[in-house]
Amino acid sequence: MSRIAVYEPTVGSEELANLGEALAAGELIRGRFATRFEAQIADYVGTRFGVGTNSGTAAIHTALMIAGVRAGDEVLITTLTFIAPANAIAYCGAHPVFVDVAEHHWQMDPEATRRFCEEACRFDGERLINRTTGRPVTAIVLVHFLGMPADVEAFQALAERYNLILIEDAAQALGTRFGPRMVGGFGRVGCYSFYGNKLITAGGGGMLVTDDPALAERARYLINQAKDDPVETLHRTIGYNYRMTNIHGAIGCAQFDRIDHHVARKRQIAQRYRDGLSGQPGVTLPDEPADQFWTFWLTCIRIDPDLFGLDARQLLRQLGEHDVETIPLYQPLHQSEAHAGAVRVGGRVAEALHAQTLTLPSSISLGADDQDRVIELIVDAGRRARSAPSSRRSASP
Repeated sequence: MSRIAVYEPTVGSEELANLGEALAAGELIRGRFATRFEAQIADYVGTRFGVGTNSGTAAIHTALMIAGVRAGDEVLITTLTFIAPANAIAYCGAHPVFVDVAEHHWQMDPEATRRFCEEACRFDGERLINRTTGRPVTAIVLVHFLGMPADVEAFQALAERYNLILIEDAAQALGTRFGPRMVGGFGRVGCYSFYGNKLITAGGGGMLVTDDPALAERARYLINQAKDDPVETLHRTIGYNYRMTNIHGAIGCAQFDRIDHHVARKRQIAQRYRDGLSGQPGVTLPDEPADQFWTFWLTCIRIDPDLFGLDARQLLRQLGEHDVETIPLYQPLHQSEAHAGAVRVGGRVAEALHAQTLTLPSSISLGADDQDRVIELIVDAGRRARSAPSSRRSASP
């Protein structure tokens, strides 16, 4: 049997046609496709402006800069996410404050965040100051994790109360809705990624969206090396080579034409896992509330080893022996050596999720037979483990 990967991009003739057109026109760097893609994403999300970048990380870094985050600031962010947004905070010379996630939906915990602001900080009417470090807390990077939305309304209220900048990292959540609105369109700036494993891919690239024309103009300026003259190479400030190429735009436009299909497939895949694993002892999936719309970028299961019979890493290894790839959730960032010494707010829930959760194969192209094979292997692994003598069960090292 062939190997089943966690994620493989799906591309076709439309991408090749757009690439051929871009190459024939000599438009590799900037051109009609990059401009069109910016407009398509902004319109889809419901914002006025889209600014293409060469990665999602570049989009977040640029968003932080144009929103006014400065060296020495502290920025609130979930501890359970990919490291990129935390790194972008560090690029600014700022300091991430890693907040634990809520047990029921794995997103940054608004109640823990509120307590930190009230108990660990003081507010002078203009600025929120961390009592321990003495540093100003100036922003929230609100990550929408795994295609599920964070509690936008709660964080909007906190941002308004404490004069914080709200920036959304929707890299994993294009198409996800909180209420009737798309995530990424709530904050001052929203950010997306089109890396090879995202809902739609351009082989790379990212984008920031905003309703503020001054922020959009500032972003375009910074990502173009802060060039101050159309002819002369004059620069008044430090800029960055963060532009989206027209090649990214060409692939992105072709992918965008199929975005509704991609969203539908992600939801079908998640539902098939839910149906197939329903009732399995020790296996749970997050529940989508009625007032939200998830895109299920990657479908994950949480394993209770006492009920299932194996822990998540043991199951990962057994599935790997059958050529089924699964991966754990990210290491909580408060445990990362790259951000050693950062302020943390809790972390117990994130640590448990990291230990107990696996990401399942979730490609758009995942066939029903292959998905059923994954489900059957999980069910069989748990059944065999539970039927084995207890002395044969062993915890992961």
